[in-house]
Amino acid sequence: MKKNHASSFLLIALLTLLALPPATAERFQYKYIEGESYRILSSVQENVFFNGYFSHYAEVVNRISAKVTEVEGTSAQHEAVFMVTESSSGRQNEIPVWGEEYPSVFVRDEFGKYDIEKKYFMPVVRDVPIFPDRDVKVGETWTAEGHEAHDLRRQFDIPEPWIVPFSARYTYTGTVEEEGRTLHVIDVRYNIYYDSPTVKNRASLTSDLPATTMGYSHQTLYWDNQKGALSHYNEDFRIVIETVFGNTFEFQGTAQAQVTDFVTPSVDKLTEVQQTIDDLGIDNVSLRKDEAGLTISMENIQFKPDSAILLDSEKDKLRKLADILNQFPDNDLMVSGHTALAGTAGARLQLSQERARAVAEFLVQLGVRHAHQIFTQGFGAEKPVAPNTTEAGKARNRRVEITIMDK
Repeated sequence: MKKNHASSFLLIALLTLLALPPATAERFQYKYIEGESYRILSSVQENVFFNGYFSHYAEVVNRISAKVTEVEGTSAQHEAVFMVTESSSGRQNEIPVWGEEYPSVFVRDEFGKYDIEKKYFMPVVRDVPIFPDRDVKVGETWTAEGHEAHDLRRQFDIPEPWIVPFSARYTYTGTVEEEGRTLHVIDVRYNIYYDSPTVKNRASLTSDLPATTMGYSHQTLYWDNQKGALSHYNEDFRIVIETVFGNTFEFQGTAQAQVTDFVTPSVDKLTEVQQTIDDLGIDNVSLRKDEAGLTISMENIQFKPDSAILLDSEKDKLRKLADILNQFPDNDLMVSGHTALAGTAGARLQLSQERARAVAEFLVQLGVRHAHQIFTQGFGAEKPVAPNTTEAGKARNRRVEITIMDK
């Protein structure tokens, strides 16, 4: 009797399995549209160690603005500008100052493989992800070769990117629903152990160079297969560089990145924003479209004397302008400070930087953007909009400009 029951259960289980739909498989490929522009904004939080001792905490923001300039078959050429800025103050979520820019041109095929000249330092991580030329089921894995390209000009005076190869292991783990989209989750892991072939004869070297690079990266990618593009990713990592002279540099931390399409304000939107400014009755505020985006200029902006402390009247203006800025939630903001021609060049530059930061911090307080979505610059008196020979001209030159960036 027991045997008959067991046979029945086995038969039911088999029929149930046969009735289940087969596991679906996905073919992952990049899709490119000529003329399409996109932005990748990543933030890195890392602890830096030197010779085993803690050196400092750093937050690094990487902003990539790119355009697909040519599509040939299933590959595309991208022209991009990588902006990198680092803060080592130790303060969390500090508003970044606009940093060094790295131009780059590369071709990427439908599987993710890069073709890039050696002169370009960016991107750092290349050939991740690489997709197989087949359908992939949930739970399946594959491996592909990739490499990192590090800029070691400052540390070691190496004129070209320092290339470190690795083999990455990928696992398709399933899907998640985010904001009405189905995103495919891909786990990526790779270890690094690379002995530089150029430093084998260490005794003959007179300057310090990287000898061995070690570490790991663990990334979780969220892939939009309908669009054929990455949506966002998270990473934790550890990199250790041992040098010829026995020094060690260690970097460990986490990173996050988000990919968005640029929203370029149309002529109609320009007119609409100008009308909003007029209707709100905001004094000394003008609007223009330039190569960086849509710029709102607050002339004769008022601070407490010789300081970066905003007066309440200017805070009221910013509260009104916040409604306009919120119409472009996916566009980064650039806040630039300018002064009249008074005092020393160094003092003017510092004051313009501090005032730009004060406006940016108030916008963050208002919830207009997260700190890593706003950048600041200070120009001192280098970019006047009026002669500094009259009080009226000086008042116009004392300004803060907020640019809704579309590139």
